[in-house]
Amino acid sequence: MTVRLNRLSFVALPALLVFTVTASAQTAGRAELRAEIKSLHDQLKQKEALLMAPSPNDLKKYSQFLAQPHTGLCRLLPRETYDGMLLTRGSGSYYSFSESTNEYGNGTQIGLEQGTLKSMFAGANIGVMVSLGDLALENVDADQDGVRYLAAIAAPVREPDAREWQRRAGAGFAADGVSYKSTLPATVNGTYVVRSIQFNRADVLVAFRVVRQDADGSVTLLWKILKQFPTPQLLAEQAQAQ
Repeated sequence: MTVRLNRLSFVALPALLVFTVTASAQTAGRAELRAEIKSLHDQLKQKEALLMAPSPNDLKKYSQFLAQPHTGLCRLLPRETYDGMLLTRGSGSYYSFSESTNEYGNGTQIGLEQGTLKSMFAGANIGVMVSLGDLALENVDADQDGVRYLAAIAAPVREPDAREWQRRAGAGFAADGVSYKSTLPATVNGTYVVRSIQFNRADVLVAFRVVRQDADGSVTLLWKILKQFPTPQLLAEQAQAQ
């Protein structure tokens, strides 16, 4: 019995050595794969940043405007073209003026889909826009016709009121002869103002102008924040019921 065990051990030893070597090779191979994947991930992020970046010519053209505080230049990629293609959440179709990022969910305030600008997204957040036509961005302020109404909106503190604002903005409405909506066509050389109320995050009034549309449908926005309001808060349901 002892002899047979020793023989079995002798026979099994090479197999054990092969298994150990193979496992070590696999471990080394997996480490190399992880390193390669990380390298490819970093390269993709760099390529995406270039894809979403505004044109250097536009940055130069508007450099004097961009030297002012609370201004910026951003590109929106069309959702129908790039959705799911990029590592960036939202595939570059969204932007936050207050956070200066294309990453969806980080205070997103504007989006682009099928040639339409969108200003209302998840939760009870509110987005209302007005089109000012071909008006120079330098000439837009919070106290002019069409913009004054947006600046005067009182951020709701109850969710039912916020939902009612969403319904109105989604359907579109008129006030003082001016039309407001949460979605509007993206028109080159068109200037817009959006009031974006994001609970627990930001409440801003932003003017922006579509200064470029590229062959892939992406648009470039030149923007400036007209006014910042206190961070809006919704009352808890229990407080609302009292």
